[in-house]
Amino acid sequence: MRAVEVSAPGVLAVRDRPDPVPAPDEVVIAVRSCGICGTDLHLVDGELGTDRFPLVPGHEAWGEVVAVGRAVDGHAVGDLVAVDPSLHCGGCDPCRRGQGNMCRRWGALGATRPGAWAEFMAAPAANLHRLEPDYPLAAVPLAEPVACAVRGLDRLAPRPDQPAIVFGAGTMGLVLAILLDARGVGPVTVVDVNPARRALAARLTPADVRAPEELAGRTAPWVIEATGDPRAFEQALDRVARAGHLLVFGVAAPLATATVSPYRIYADELTIVGSMAILHSFPAAMDTVRRHAARLTPLVTDRFGLDGVDAALTLVRTGGTIKTVLAPGPPDRPSPGPEVSR
Repeated sequence: MRAVEVSAPGVLAVRDRPDPVPAPDEVVIAVRSCGICGTDLHLVDGELGTDRFPLVPGHEAWGEVVAVGRAVDGHAVGDLVAVDPSLHCGGCDPCRRGQGNMCRRWGALGATRPGAWAEFMAAPAANLHRLEPDYPLAAVPLAEPVACAVRGLDRLAPRPDQPAIVFGAGTMGLVLAILLDARGVGPVTVVDVNPARRALAARLTPADVRAPEELAGRTAPWVIEATGDPRAFEQALDRVARAGHLLVFGVAAPLATATVSPYRIYADELTIVGSMAILHSFPAAMDTVRRHAARLTPLVTDRFGLDGVDAALTLVRTGGTIKTVLAPGPPDRPSPGPEVSR
């Protein structure tokens, strides 16, 4: 199969790799598309560690089942599925407490195992979510991002009819803004430094879209930082109203730091929460994507084949896109057999 392989920080190429073969509890899917997100940029740049190289990235996947492990029940060749990339060991203390996203041996497809920037990908059958015949397929590339957003909003627990501010007009910022509005939270303000992203956000959401310098003292009880930029974190914290709540959602580089005032957190009784990846939120996300497909689908703005990965990554870095996906396309040779296992 053909796949995007990252061999060292910033070094990637489309290479031929062996077709994946499913373990007894796995399936292999022919990837229909896989999104590119900010976490992928950190990974490609080596900011999340280089011990995982060489690696095929890609964790926002969906596709068609083409091979089934011998112990798999409930999935068959031909099924269309979305894939939860989370890999939890199930045996450590956090996993036993139901906090798999805090797993001491946490992993993910596309981060610690080969992912979906490829024609084929192996995945545990337990991580699949079947797409029924009437499912809005154009919106499926947003399933994994929406699952992360649902988890974040569960952590924040915003109240209806109260204002919110979202820093970041990328995929996650706009998904969060749409879901806040769908939950009755508002008015919602979206903030971004990039004029191109602000223009896209104004077209794709009903939010009030502004540059940071245009906030003019505006605060809100519910603020979300969705960029991963420490400077945006500092700006977001400044916009939290007294007794308000800040959700740290964006993925910063692990060694990045920001300046905060402990006194203000104390005196204003601020609540700051984080949200790490997905936890028990993929099924709810699948329902959310189905119900709000008309609002979410336009966020998928750009599509590239595997050979266009360099151009796709450049576009993502410049901010001239919302959700860019890689679409490997139909394989040009037979797919792995349906009943093989290691």
